[in-house]
Amino acid sequence: METNLQKKRENKKSLRVKVISLGNAEVGKSCIIKRYCEKRFVAKYLATIGIDYGVTKVQVRDREIKVNIFDMAGHPFFYEVRNEFYKDSQGVILVYDVGLKESFDALDSWLSEMKQEMGSQANMESIIFVVCANKAFFSSITDMCENGGRRPVSEVNVGFTREQADTIRRIRASKDSWDMLGVKPGATSRGRELGTPLGRDPLLLRTEAADGASAPRPPGRSFSTIEMRLEEVNKAYRKLAVLLHPDKCVAPGSEDAFKAVVNARTSLLKNIK
Repeated sequence: METNLQKKRENKKSLRVKVISLGNAEVGKSCIIKRYCEKRFVAKYLATIGIDYGVTKVQVRDREIKVNIFDMAGHPFFYEVRNEFYKDSQGVILVYDVGLKESFDALDSWLSEMKQEMGSQANMESIIFVVCANKAFFSSITDMCENGGRRPVSEVNVGFTREQADTIRRIRASKDSWDMLGVKPGATSRGRELGTPLGRDPLLLRTEAADGASAPRPPGRSFSTIEMRLEEVNKAYRKLAVLLHPDKCVAPGSEDAFKAVVNARTSLLKNIK
């Protein structure tokens, strides 16, 4: 009985996880940690002096986990301070600034420093590494990269194109669902196109204007017109989906842009009746 109670008490105890952040000075490591641990964003830059610390709790199934994050100063001056904190790390956040290619290239040297300080006996394969692209301001995405917007890479060939970056920027700035998909405003649930008299098929009106025909046309939109509009929306969606799907695009903001495109398509298809 005592053994079972002891096991239950142990299960209720919080599991502690040690995570460290690595990256050049001013790439935004502290901002990420404060946003995650304290749920706030610090707009003003404050240099980390040696080591900063953040902690938060997460629930995994029925177990509470305390995540202890050690924010390592990126300036070389603080090497003698941070080298004491590599030991027993279970997770590493590698942060770089998308506007500074050298901050990405420096990640290899940060890993080398970590391996050196942990020693040859350390099992690096048991540590979880996450690469975080920070400061994803869209004006700098393509400026930072060579080869048409390809992200700088070390040994792994992963990148994004200028077209993907431009598309994400356009979607962010779009005014409505039509604009987001790059389709001209058209058929709505009211049975007309914008600027078209109610009850008249816009395609028929254009035909009348071209032919000079005066014969009356039946009211309402033709079934073929509806099909054309549906196909136009779906075609535009498919093009953007191939470009921005999270499995195929790693550009910052691609996931949100893809979700916005899906929602825009759904909204337009509901209105085209």
